[in-house]
Amino acid sequence: MVDLSKVSKIKQTFALSATTIAFTVCFAVWTIFAIIGVKIKKDLGLSETEFSFLIGLPVLTGSFVRLNFGIWADQYGGRPVLVLVMISSAIATWLLSYAETYNMMLLAALGLGISGGSFVVGISYLSKWFPKEQAGTALGIFGMGNIGAAVTKFGAPFVMVAYGWEMVAKVWAVALVVMAIIFWFTTSDEPELIERRITGEKPKTTAMAMEPLKELRVWRFSLYYFFVFGAFVGLALWLPRYYVAVYNLDIKHAGMLAASFSVAASAFRAIGGYLSDKFGARAVMYLTFIVCIICLFILSYPSTDFIVHGIKSDIKVHLGLNFTWFTIVVFVLGLFMSFGKAAVYKHIPVYYPTNVGSVAGIVGLIGGLGGFILPLAFGYLNTITNIWTSCFMLLFVLVSIALIWMHITVRMMEHQSHPELTKGKFLPELGDA
Repeated sequence: MVDLSKVSKIKQTFALSATTIAFTVCFAVWTIFAIIGVKIKKDLGLSETEFSFLIGLPVLTGSFVRLNFGIWADQYGGRPVLVLVMISSAIATWLLSYAETYNMMLLAALGLGISGGSFVVGISYLSKWFPKEQAGTALGIFGMGNIGAAVTKFGAPFVMVAYGWEMVAKVWAVALVVMAIIFWFTTSDEPELIERRITGEKPKTTAMAMEPLKELRVWRFSLYYFFVFGAFVGLALWLPRYYVAVYNLDIKHAGMLAASFSVAASAFRAIGGYLSDKFGARAVMYLTFIVCIICLFILSYPSTDFIVHGIKSDIKVHLGLNFTWFTIVVFVLGLFMSFGKAAVYKHIPVYYPTNVGSVAGIVGLIGGLGGFILPLAFGYLNTITNIWTSCFMLLFVLVSIALIWMHITVRMMEHQSHPELTKGKFLPELGDA
């Protein structure tokens, strides 16, 4: 075990800063279709299902590569793996600008989706730079790279309006290459990897790295992340379209309003990490799920008009959120999602210190799948229900299941630790009173 107290603070700072910025750029690319997809949908006359599949396909790629990327980062070091992720996704993003048909765009989307694998590589890399009592804060700061979705929503509409969606792809691709170069020359290999080279210790085999995945706990963490991250990605991709359709906004204003959700769900992740270090990840998860249930209950209610037959005349009543209140509630939802994302990944270095890459990989994979599945589900629900708020109804059910499972598990753990609490049928401490 490497003594991290002797690691240079300057190297820790450079590792955290460069990895966070690299992840921000990768995430901006990963969510690029949230903006340019709206224009592509119009140009190609895509259906709701085709549009949902296009914006979700990069998320699918980024999800499936996470497990392998996490294992490779543990085996060979996060630094070279992250550089390869950025270069390969930059090539696919550049080629996207030359795509002319829907099938060509789907192929390019598969390639640029590799950028989504940057998250688990960064988690594996940074977890080896910081002791577990600081891991929550460090990984929370790194997770702020999710703000890359907001960068795309703020910047891409203006580039697209001025120069076309093709230029957005080219600029974002160049940004990836530049960041890959900066990252390589400003960071060092993680202390654990250097120690392995000195001692000649071989890295864990893939089979050994996969061993923790047999535990139910890993899949419970995955469900949590399916909501706090998968739903975040799903909504980040879906909200621009939602604002345009429901509130009749243009793409620039829709992108900026949707970006407020991405900012809330990203910029405050460091606070979630700090709270997890200070009060415990479980407490933060409880707070996250409860607040999200309240927000989603409000957002789920469809805009409704009805008439109350009064004594002297009819009274017309309208129930629904205007875009100001809608944006506020969505912002709060994103804020607590950011806390939850940090809390989930606070668990992993604590429970699985020697298998961070593989466990983070499967949790990230399931969470990323949420970002692919949910936009498709949103489009399908729109079709069968004819209700725009059906997307929030689905998320309400999802977070409720997560909260119930977590609470049942916590109660079972308490009973196993203190079986005497399950046996008493009376309250003897009250005496005869």
